[in-house]
Amino acid sequence: MQLTKRTPFIPKKTLLVILDGVGYSPRGAEFGNAIAGARLPFLKKLWKEEPTVYLKAHGTAVGMPSDEDMGNSEVGHNVLGCGRIFDQGAKLVSESIANSLLFQGKAWKEIIGNCKSKGSTLHLIGLFSDGNVHAHIDHTKALIKNAVQEGVPKIRLHILLDGRDVPEKSALEYLLPFETWLTDLRKQSADIKIASGGGRMTITMDRYEADWSMVERGWKIHVKGQGREFSSAEEAIRTFRQEDPKVIDQYLPAFVIVEKGKPVGPILDGDSVVFTNFRGDRAIEISQAFTQKDFVKFDRGPLPDVCYAGMMQYDGDLKLPERFLVSPPAIDRTLGEYMANSGVLQYALSETQKYGHVTFFWNGNRSGHFDAAKEDYKEIPSDVIPFDQTPDMKAEAITAELEKELSANRHDFYRVNYPNGDMVGHTGNYPATVKAMEFLDGCMERLANACKKNGIVMVVTADHGNADEMYQLDKKGSVQKDGAGHPIPKTSHTLNPVPFSLLDPEGKLSLKSDLPDAGLANVAATLLDIMGYETPEGYHPSLLKRG
Repeated sequence: MQLTKRTPFIPKKTLLVILDGVGYSPRGAEFGNAIAGARLPFLKKLWKEEPTVYLKAHGTAVGMPSDEDMGNSEVGHNVLGCGRIFDQGAKLVSESIANSLLFQGKAWKEIIGNCKSKGSTLHLIGLFSDGNVHAHIDHTKALIKNAVQEGVPKIRLHILLDGRDVPEKSALEYLLPFETWLTDLRKQSADIKIASGGGRMTITMDRYEADWSMVERGWKIHVKGQGREFSSAEEAIRTFRQEDPKVIDQYLPAFVIVEKGKPVGPILDGDSVVFTNFRGDRAIEISQAFTQKDFVKFDRGPLPDVCYAGMMQYDGDLKLPERFLVSPPAIDRTLGEYMANSGVLQYALSETQKYGHVTFFWNGNRSGHFDAAKEDYKEIPSDVIPFDQTPDMKAEAITAELEKELSANRHDFYRVNYPNGDMVGHTGNYPATVKAMEFLDGCMERLANACKKNGIVMVVTADHGNADEMYQLDKKGSVQKDGAGHPIPKTSHTLNPVPFSLLDPEGKLSLKSDLPDAGLANVAATLLDIMGYETPEGYHPSLLKRG
């Protein structure tokens, strides 16, 4: 499996810059568009004067169930890296539930059978919202409903509050109807209760080993039942908000539900556990804690002997976890693999928060290198701090490292992810996101100068929107405001397209503006086209204009 060179073969070295979370909206700063509100002399000139088109980066263009679904960094990098569209986790799980294949599968039968044979508890841990980026509450409800029908004796829920892929203080909007739904199930003699929970950026959902203490806190809460005690999840959320009115759902502290002085749902020997997230990056570490015998990241205490499954297999190379309810998409013939097999030297760079996106997700959910002799990966450790406190993040270190590599000119294809627009955008802090974008603008100018000096084509795009719409908008496009008249922050991704721009040192390249349904899947072929290679079979066509 190798790339075919065009005749005549005139190779061009290329840098792909992914400005994570930087979408395009025609609305101005008054609508929460931090990109419009930022002073960006370089980027705005790039988008205006250099070849630029706008690509669809959400919904069916990235394998999501419908065009009402936001894109995200996982599916965005999958599509960028493979040049095609695969049905992604949300759609695969929904279809598997709808046709009952999930419930007929071996893994679910083992989970249920373990509980019924031992009279033990089924624990469901996962993100508690309908954001559909990492998980969906309807998937959790479907598992509960089937478990009740199957006669599982006891079910306990460990809820990770969102406020990131959904409105920042929406937890009770999910919890209260859910508790009413559970009450109806209890009328069928189902023993089902919420046992623990906390904000997704406080416990359990760390990624890329950025902060194992999050997972350790989750372990103590979910497994040991050790933490601040409340009589209900509603009481916990209302108490935390009263104590700190500024705290948003993703940063809410952890809590344990108790009755008669005892936690209602610690995880014990003989229990079954399902992690209900379908997306892998924030599911890997907690899965390691439950399944690895030689685990050393923190002191788990006695490891409970449980039957553990993921909603999906989160890392196919590591076979993690071995038991999973729905098979992930089989993404083959990625750009990285083609390049490695064809002798194209690659360099991938980001800080910890997005390092896996330019490696694991870019390579079709595959760990490691295709050919370590032809691929260099560089990770810059991220800070462990709310990112609106340091909106620059590690952009300076990333830029300095990349300038050095571009000057050395040892590689053929460079890819880099700047997380700022996404990670700072997720905090809902508009001024901080403006600062993040303004700092990125200076970094982009430095990269452009380095590329020009070394004859490298610079391509700038994004994986989805975020910073482009940081206020909640109603269906008419008006800004929603709270009781004090302040705009309600939006912390989730957007449905907006993303810019795709070329900066060619020779000024010869141009882009098609009339390609129908242009999206992220067209990027891979475009990169190969710039570099002098033919588009592989099945890839979406190049955006490059010929002749």
